[in-house]
Amino acid sequence: MNQKITPRRKRTVVRAIAAVVVAAVIGLVLWAIFKPSPPAPGLPVVEVEPVQAGNVNIYGEYVGRIRAQQFVEVRARVEGYLERILFEEGTFVRRGQTLFVIDPQVYRARVQKARAQLTKARANARKAERDLARITPLYQQNAASQLDLDNAEAARESALAEEHVAAADLTQAELTLSYTAVQSPISGYISQRSADIGTLVGPSGKSLLATVVKSDTVLVDFSMTALDYLRSKNRNVNLGHRSGDREWDPYVTVTLADGSQYPCRGLVDFASPQVDPSTGTFQVRAEMPNPDHVLLPGESTRVKVLMDVVENAVSVPSKAVEIERGGAYVYVVRPDSVVERRFVETGQENGNSVIIERGLAPGEQLVTEGYHKLRHGMKVRPQVSASADQPADSTSVQN
Repeated sequence: MNQKITPRRKRTVVRAIAAVVVAAVIGLVLWAIFKPSPPAPGLPVVEVEPVQAGNVNIYGEYVGRIRAQQFVEVRARVEGYLERILFEEGTFVRRGQTLFVIDPQVYRARVQKARAQLTKARANARKAERDLARITPLYQQNAASQLDLDNAEAARESALAEEHVAAADLTQAELTLSYTAVQSPISGYISQRSADIGTLVGPSGKSLLATVVKSDTVLVDFSMTALDYLRSKNRNVNLGHRSGDREWDPYVTVTLADGSQYPCRGLVDFASPQVDPSTGTFQVRAEMPNPDHVLLPGESTRVKVLMDVVENAVSVPSKAVEIERGGAYVYVVRPDSVVERRFVETGQENGNSVIIERGLAPGEQLVTEGYHKLRHGMKVRPQVSASADQPADSTSVQN
């Protein structure tokens, strides 16, 4: 059954619809008034670190060779058959220790013969003295002639000379006999023997018997160019000479075969006074302790030499420096967060760092990341780099 809509009810519906429409319009007006403004474009975020000044070590890298402090060849000085070997190969031997014995019989017989010749010469000298003692008073009494006296004096002088010759022959024979006991000239480690028992050794045979190496301290030889020498002179560094005017001396470190760095340092103690014309280089030597015999004579190594120490130098990461035709520049963030493009004068560099000779002052904020999107005068949001928290008191720079 259809119900008839009364005018009163119709007016109620219209009022409800009108109220909803008014509420919607008011809501739209309020939203338009109080709606949030669109976000402004964000500022570029860059990493910065404060510019620091400190001592910078300038190094040079070269190829070097390890050499024993003493390397002595043990040779047979007399000829004979090798009779005994009195050492173990590769062991430590002391100076004066007998290493080899050469058959001494022939040389012992020569000593005995020389000793007998000396005895005979001394007897003749004593007889000549007695003859002169008898003839002298006779000459004074005119019972002997001048010729007799001269002959007696000549005989005595000749006998004394023969005695001296015989004594020298005995000394030489005894010295030659001592050479049959071959001794170590230095203390060190001995190599393999080069001759076996029964081998004829000596000047006309096999003279090299072994080698003795003293390597508690080793020498490191390397070559430097004339340009390196000129640079060191410009820095007032005389290689091979210690100076009391500075707190450091040129030292070297070497790299082991596994790529690690040898823990001990050596000092440069010699530099050649002339350049080799065939190579254009001059020889430099450093002395390095080797107590555990880690460094082996004859091996090649990489040598790192401290050439100079630049005090209070400004050093920055190489990645922060841009190079263009007009020069080198960096980006610096001012206290108002505005970027400034700063031209600088660069100095020595090595991989990760470069010395700034002019253009930067300690304490300024240097942009290290995000500088590719920057322009001079741009406002940025700086963030301190994590690496900036680590203090840097010295920097290594390759020469």
